Amino acid sequence: MGTFVVGTILLIVVGLVIYKLYKDKKNGKGCSGNCGSCKGCH
Repeated sequence: MGTFVVGTILLIVVGLVIYKLYKDKKNGKGCSGNCGSCKGCH
C-alpha cells in the first residue's frame, strides 16, 4: 500500500513538471535548443 501511495505522488509531481515545461514552451519561455541565440534561458 505504501508503494502505491509513493508511486501516485511521484506520478503527480512528474505530471506537474511536464505540464509546467509544456506551458512555458507554449508561452515562448522555453529554450529553443539553439544556444547561440539564447537570451538567458538557462
